[in-house]
Amino acid sequence: MPKLWQKAYRVNEQVERFEAAQNSALDMRLVRHDVWGSLAHVAMLTRIGVLTEDEHRALKEALCNILRLAEDGQFVITPSDEDVHTRVENYLVEVAGAVGKKIHMARSRNDQVLVDLRLYAKEQLHAIASSLLTLVETLQRFAAAHADVPMPGYTHMQRAMLSSVGLWAAAFAEALLDDEQLLSTAYSLNDQSPLGSAAGYGVPIAIDRQYTAELLGFARVQNNVIYVQNSRGKVEAAIVQALAQIMLDLSKLAQDILLFTTAEYSFFRVPQELCTGSSIMPQKRNLGVMELVRARAQTVLALQQQILGIVMGLPSGYNMDYQETKRPFLEALDVVRECLEICTLVVGSLEVNVDRLVAACTFELFAADRAYELSRTANLPFRDAYRIVGAEVTARLDRHEPLPTENREQLVERLKMRNHLGGAGNLGLEQVAQRLVAAQTVWQERAAAFERAIRQLIGSAHYDQDSSAQDSSAPAQGGIQSKHGEA
Repeated sequence: MPKLWQKAYRVNEQVERFEAAQNSALDMRLVRHDVWGSLAHVAMLTRIGVLTEDEHRALKEALCNILRLAEDGQFVITPSDEDVHTRVENYLVEVAGAVGKKIHMARSRNDQVLVDLRLYAKEQLHAIASSLLTLVETLQRFAAAHADVPMPGYTHMQRAMLSSVGLWAAAFAEALLDDEQLLSTAYSLNDQSPLGSAAGYGVPIAIDRQYTAELLGFARVQNNVIYVQNSRGKVEAAIVQALAQIMLDLSKLAQDILLFTTAEYSFFRVPQELCTGSSIMPQKRNLGVMELVRARAQTVLALQQQILGIVMGLPSGYNMDYQETKRPFLEALDVVRECLEICTLVVGSLEVNVDRLVAACTFELFAADRAYELSRTANLPFRDAYRIVGAEVTARLDRHEPLPTENREQLVERLKMRNHLGGAGNLGLEQVAQRLVAAQTVWQERAAAFERAIRQLIGSAHYDQDSSAQDSSAPAQGGIQSKHGEA
């Protein structure tokens, strides 16, 4: 298979395998995105007079046929193809003849791969944001349903002060909404068209970069052509850094659920169908999915560091090192989406053991309450009241006396006293709901705008064929969502 850079010699086979084998496998995910970029490019070449209308029609039909072949699994990239860009161009030459050789005018594989990755990232971030906000909604509902269920709060892994199941769940809902803001910022960085930067120094003809950006649904053109190349890996790292923040919160959520579902705590229960077993201990029900979420947070951190390490200190312009950022980037997108979906499943299935939670709200949780009460009733400085209560509680704990509990109604009254903003008696779930709706609206508008752009670019008939075969299990964020784990 001829390479786009082919000269009058044959490259060493070992070198070819080393450079291209992994890349060609990963590029199976990017076929549609490369076709979309090529459709925009040929439309622009026609607009500036490089291609005739007949040539444009021939190329568009051949490119849309690649979409059909790809959906049927008949468009395959092999190591001998080197990458998706070579495979697409060689197919165009085979099908459309000499006009296929014109498609690379004013373009480099460097800006091709950038546009492919940015289109892919836009698609994936629409889906990830949808999954994230679905988890927020699940946590919000769980918090509302259990707002008045008492729960011990912990510091240093020891019982500290009275909390509630609602306060616990709402904390994760708000954390993920903050993560959504980081994800949204990373999305905006990604939402720039690199086409026309070529190999990082532009081209000596009057191309229309704004036109291709609009055709592909980008918010803007990435201006400086050197910076376009320098931003490869940087933009991907920004996205993965936002994903790492999501995973930080999911790891905490996973750890809490693992802890609170143990027999020793037994605050929550999960259905047995979410658990796996042991090959030696018949009684075991292991919530392995939460352990994997906890572990995969480390995986995403490592992927972030891998990308940053690869691009750190590279000289300006394109370097093949950038190719090594593709795999960790795609992997991070996969991991986070899967973890969000599994956490939604688990949180939505949690059962609350109210009796166990009430019983766990023992005497020492109210030491601070007692100090506040004593400070008011005896007109003592808080520090003096603190010491008096501290001596009382410490003596009781040192004597290993049974710690009394209050009934649920008494505990609920204590929760209601914590009525300041964000306290257990004033969760502010309305604010969470407002933020959730606002974020959902933004992401739905982004996905819809992107879908409209691609529909117009490839034509309704081709679009319907392209979108109809997509994974029906993917979130409904536009009909162009790619198959998950396609490569």
